[in-house]
Amino acid sequence: METPVDASIKGEHESPRWKKSTVVFVLGGPGSGKGTQCANVVKHFSYTHFSAGDLLRAEIKSGSEFGAMIRSMIAEGRIVPSEITVKLLCKAMEESGNDKFLVDGFPRNEENRIVFENVAKIEPAFVLFFDCPEEELERRIMNRNQGREDDNIETIKKRFKVFVESTLPIVNYYESRGKLRKINAAKPSEEVFEAVKVLFAS
Repeated sequence: METPVDASIKGEHESPRWKKSTVVFVLGGPGSGKGTQCANVVKHFSYTHFSAGDLLRAEIKSGSEFGAMIRSMIAEGRIVPSEITVKLLCKAMEESGNDKFLVDGFPRNEENRIVFENVAKIEPAFVLFFDCPEEELERRIMNRNQGREDDNIETIKKRFKVFVESTLPIVNYYESRGKLRKINAAKPSEEVFEAVKVLFAS
């Protein structure tokens, strides 16, 4: 079944703009500073930043039929299929007018990666991995005090466990393909960005 998203990313005679794009996946444990560093890259290197979770939330908020379908899946406790997330990413890239993208917190698992390659038919230029010990991640999340319900020690440990089980295999996959760029994220934010800058300036 074709969704409204399919229609908006499909062109009969022309390859969508995003197929010629530079895509960088940004991965790291909860609290590793992905959001902060993505904001820095956007500011200094004119990338467009997408978070898969934000795209899903925006689609729900838009009130579209597609958004209603996503909302009901989440309400029923079902995981939103990777294909839906990838199609939203492709649509957002097509509509952005840019050709350089940071995709934050994606792919979260092996299925995400496979579906992205099959649907978008592009590979990331590289994968930026913010490497940080679990103890430091816990300390940061407990200190950031953003009032988020998931900022408690028990939930943090669960999120980190999911990250290790689902996302680390993705990190290892891209490392084996020579596409991983690992950054020591345990340092202060300014120092981390100095290392990030080198990757994007080259």
